[in-house]
Amino acid sequence: MSAGEQLESGQHIRDSHTAIPARPDLIRLAMGTIGIGTSGPLIAMSAMPIPTLIFWRNLGGSLLTLPFALRHSINRNGVKWSVIAGVLLATHFMGFFLAMRWTTVAAGTALVALQPIFAALFVKMSGGHIPSKVWLGMLVSFSGVLLISGVDLQISLRSFLGDVAALISAALAALYMMAGSRAQRTVETTTYTSICYFVCAITALPITLVSGYSLFNFSAREWWILLGLVIGAQILGHTMFNAALKRVSPAIVSLIIFFEVPISSVLAVWWMGQKPPLGILPGIALILIGCVLVVTRTRSAQVEITP
Repeated sequence: MSAGEQLESGQHIRDSHTAIPARPDLIRLAMGTIGIGTSGPLIAMSAMPIPTLIFWRNLGGSLLTLPFALRHSINRNGVKWSVIAGVLLATHFMGFFLAMRWTTVAAGTALVALQPIFAALFVKMSGGHIPSKVWLGMLVSFSGVLLISGVDLQISLRSFLGDVAALISAALAALYMMAGSRAQRTVETTTYTSICYFVCAITALPITLVSGYSLFNFSAREWWILLGLVIGAQILGHTMFNAALKRVSPAIVSLIIFFEVPISSVLAVWWMGQKPPLGILPGIALILIGCVLVVTRTRSAQVEITP
């Protein structure tokens, strides 16, 4: 197969919501799911201020991928989308980190996994067409959201606000994923991640300084948790997903991220003894079913960010 045919084949797979990724990308997605599954519990366990944790996690990820990025050329359009993705990632992390600390890891990760739903909604808001069967998936997922939020509201206002933070985070994650896919059309994955993670860190830094949070005065336990986040969630998680985005539809990647929910939930029970309320389990199932319906009924050309 020629280079042109390989490129065309890769673009076809990336532009299809139903095409099964090639084996190397399946391995990357599996590693990414395990890596990102450690994120929620580690964030919940950490006492480091959220903006500080975001700064160090992403600065570490950027520095680790930088040596590989220096081998590649830079494309101006790719850099632009990488910067946009970095800002979106920072705001996504703000909501996600709050959710992990305000509600249960299971509820928060399930709500954040609504990325495909928000991607479809963004398409509709920009004038795109949404097939009727997609609306059924949205309705099913929305029922799951109401069920989870209703249970959390009965527990406490803080848990409910954690659900709200998770929903906002999901919307931002959808935009981040699509911007990342757009960036990697013209730049290599390591170039994209180095820029994106660095911009994310720099976005969080002023918030840290203005809020008066410390950057260095933490116990050894906090630094070990941070190291786990950098290696597990950032490098094995986000970077593996970003590598797959060069060939796999953003909607498929967003859907596979849903498998973070059981991994994070099990780790939260194991590491923290945090058992989610049984009432949210049907809600999690409804969200998954709805997301599957949306992804399998939407064409990828409708979930891309336009320049």
